[in-house]
Amino acid sequence: MRNKYHNKKTKNKLIKHKMTTSDWRKILKQIENKPAIKARFLKYCKPKDRKFGISVKKCVRCGRCGAHISKYNLHLCRQCFKEIAEQIGFRKYI
Repeated sequence: MRNKYHNKKTKNKLIKHKMTTSDWRKILKQIENKPAIKARFLKYCKPKDRKFGISVKKCVRCGRCGAHISKYNLHLCRQCFKEIAEQIGFRKYI
């Protein structure tokens, strides 16, 4: 019997059962033109839709889940916010 952490091989691609959302989207893009493999992948490997928790809030720029700033409807991670803060009108106080 295989446990849920066991790797599964699909068409020369090694897919882990525990995958991030970005990994899932990348793989789905790669198998877009192969309907049989895509249907099987969507049936068995698609992560469930989240309604609450850390993975609901994602950075709109890079897709990171951690260190999310949602104040003022920014929806950016702290790294992306630091890079573009002055462009969107925030000033740095010393």
